[in-house]
Amino acid sequence: MLTDVVGKMQHELATLTRRLLGPKSEKMPPVTKELREGTPVDFEAVLQKRRERQKAKAELAKETVHYPVPEAQRRCPKCGRSDQLRPLGEGKVTTLYDYRPARFILREEVRETLSCRCGEGVITAAGPVHWQEKTRYSASFVAHVITAKCADSTPLYRLEKEFQRLGVPMARSTMTDMFHVAAELLQPLFERLLALIREALVVHADETSLKVQAKDKCRTGFVWNFRTTHPKPLIAYRFSPSRSGETPKQILGGTTGALVVDGYTGYNAVTDVNGRERVACHAHVRRYFFDALPTAPEAQRALDLIRELYRVEHAAFEARIVGTPQHLALRRERSAPIRAELKAWLDEAQGQHPPKSPLGTAIRYTLNHWEMLGRFLEDARIPLDNNPAEAALRRVALGRKNFLFVGNDRAGENLAGLYSLVATCEANGVNPLAYLADVIIRIHEHPNSRIDELLPHNWHGPPGEPASTAA
Repeated sequence: MLTDVVGKMQHELATLTRRLLGPKSEKMPPVTKELREGTPVDFEAVLQKRRERQKAKAELAKETVHYPVPEAQRRCPKCGRSDQLRPLGEGKVTTLYDYRPARFILREEVRETLSCRCGEGVITAAGPVHWQEKTRYSASFVAHVITAKCADSTPLYRLEKEFQRLGVPMARSTMTDMFHVAAELLQPLFERLLALIREALVVHADETSLKVQAKDKCRTGFVWNFRTTHPKPLIAYRFSPSRSGETPKQILGGTTGALVVDGYTGYNAVTDVNGRERVACHAHVRRYFFDALPTAPEAQRALDLIRELYRVEHAAFEARIVGTPQHLALRRERSAPIRAELKAWLDEAQGQHPPKSPLGTAIRYTLNHWEMLGRFLEDARIPLDNNPAEAALRRVALGRKNFLFVGNDRAGENLAGLYSLVATCEANGVNPLAYLADVIIRIHEHPNSRIDELLPHNWHGPPGEPASTAA
């Protein structure tokens, strides 16, 4: 009993020291960084990225400014004559990347109006379709507001200050209204994304908290993330007033396949006998053993074996066989023995450490999820971890830090929906600003039976124009 107490106190002290003297996040390097150690640099990949950047810069609009030699200096520094000077080539050229602040313009749309001499007939040209009736703000403007908040986590009060600097005072309430009107207009696209994720074989899910404004004190709501990576990455968020399992049940209930999640019991309703197979996350296991290192250095053995599992996945990625039968064969050949070695070590170490000690907790957690951790040996499309879902929640965490809370549940639902479109755009290399500016107009007249054409991963730009890729 005393050993348990001492071990717990040592673990708490180590955790507190790390929080006070270092970053609050996990300080252990990502497993991908460990795998790259000692690996030769792929110079061709580096050069390719450089070429892509240079190509993008070469496509920028150009402006040439000529600086003639002043009249007082138009004399030869050797002979002093000015009548023999002549141009030497096109001159000395210096290239600079110049920043021009964004600006507003007032676009007047003049529709021709014709009248007949009979005095009865009047014809007026039809104007362009606007995203909202009687609006004074274009689709590109509301697309900028949405992108700033959902892609860059910029609070609307900061946008208000930015627009003030540009000489266009803009009320925050006006932008808030536009944001939510656009969200409700685009809701069919959010729902369709969720429907496609329901059909996916492998789904990642995770959740995080988000404050909701209330009369006396903010209450806690939650944003759930559902994501699939095959055949194209699709990301959807759903806001809920609580963390109950009702939300995953609504989204994934009645579907089959694999669900990659952490140990939270809220997903049990989806992973029952007739539901999805639950897949546990090796990244969570790795984190448990890392937390145990300060008081139990022998936990490094488990970390080393988990790293070897990731090394197999890295080899499959390098060989470009991810998700194929060859990938599954590689896992069974190389990963299965590593997993057997890890199981033997866990069984041996289990009786040597108090159950409630940091290492004892890590061992118990791993053994309790052992079968779910091994599902990746059954299907090559099942990943080792739930990192894609956790990564997708970073935008929610950053937004929570910057704008603190949402005004009500409906505002949370709208934010989650727009997050879905922006995140899926970025995951598929689509510029969310260009996408939103186009789709928010086209959705008015687009046939519902062809709504998939307007989803981010299927979008090819406005009719007649190439798709705009993300920077």
